[in-house]
Amino acid sequence: MSEEFSSRISGFYRKPIDERIRIISEKVNLSKEETKILESGGGLSMDAADHMTENVVGTVAYPFSIAVNFRINGKDYLVPMVGEEPSVVAAASNMARLMREGEGITAKASDPIMIGQIQVLDIQDMEKAIEALEKNKKMLLESANELDPVLVKFGGGAKDLELRPIDTERGKMLIVHILVDCRDAMGANAVNTMAEALAPTIAELTGGRTLLRIISNLADKRTVTVKCRVKADDIGEEGAVDRIVDAWAFAEADPYRA
Repeated sequence: MSEEFSSRISGFYRKPIDERIRIISEKVNLSKEETKILESGGGLSMDAADHMTENVVGTVAYPFSIAVNFRINGKDYLVPMVGEEPSVVAAASNMARLMREGEGITAKASDPIMIGQIQVLDIQDMEKAIEALEKNKKMLLESANELDPVLVKFGGGAKDLELRPIDTERGKMLIVHILVDCRDAMGANAVNTMAEALAPTIAELTGGRTLLRIISNLADKRTVTVKCRVKADDIGEEGAVDRIVDAWAFAEADPYRA
């Protein structure tokens, strides 16, 4: 993409599909082969699908769209979106237009920390078990990082342990969290490998028995914060701003709405 690249495309939705493809291809310098993939509609062949998973009887296709007008951290982006629901892409593009006329979108990411969980059962003395793990934390983290020197080389790797005693219907358990900086990876392979490798040592140190050793599905330490400013005059009728802020306050306070 050239230095003059802009995601602002006026009336993109009004243009025929072949014209949209031409515009996008020129803006992001797609090759002829890549452009042909868009023109063909893409899709997954039955043969490819059959080699990917089991019991294949067909494939499902969804519209592939481009949301325009986005400016994030001072840089323009064309955002690919796949989905069948009408108005979603239009609404995103329209709001992006309003935001770029304000200050654009500002996004900030936390460190990419994922959590590996090691479940420890049958611990006779929970306080002693926690004390033993705290005392050997450095050794455990070093052992985990020996498993993935490439990740460590790029600044990632196991960074810390969290120890969480919990009460369950099957008795008291200790859940050991290994916090892994995964860099640009999703992290399942690295995190699961570390959790599996540390489990025997953790069992020995705690005098307990390990069961599950797996990445957590709750990525609450790997977050992105996004904010924007929009000109009040661009929002619409009088009172619209207050209604939007009231709706935001609801979502901010209530996870059922967030």
